[in-house]
Amino acid sequence: MTKLLFRRFEPIVVSLVGMILPGAAAIAEETARGSAPTDPLSAYRTIGLGLAAAFAIAISVLGAGQAVGRIGSAALGAAAEKPELLTRSILFVALAEGLAVLGFAIAMMLIQKI
Repeated sequence: MTKLLFRRFEPIVVSLVGMILPGAAAIAEETARGSAPTDPLSAYRTIGLGLAAAFAIAISVLGAGQAVGRIGSAALGAAAEKPELLTRSILFVALAEGLAVLGFAIAMMLIQKI
């Protein structure tokens, strides 16, 4: 059971670690050069904002993917029976995809605060 959960969440964990390590390395490099900020908590604030942006994008994209998958399959099933429903169902797919765009916009606002 644990191996199944690890395999399911392994890409997410690897992606998050890949997003965190370059930011931490950049902060360590700036500190080594002597251009460290005077406030010691600003490094933690930067990492926290980066993590918040990563979570905003990750969760919204995963949710949008799940929604588009379910809505898209239901829409094609409905369109196979009644072709006139296809244009109406594309609207619902676009609304689900808007969730990913919203997450991207929130992440960009968080990154601008860094």
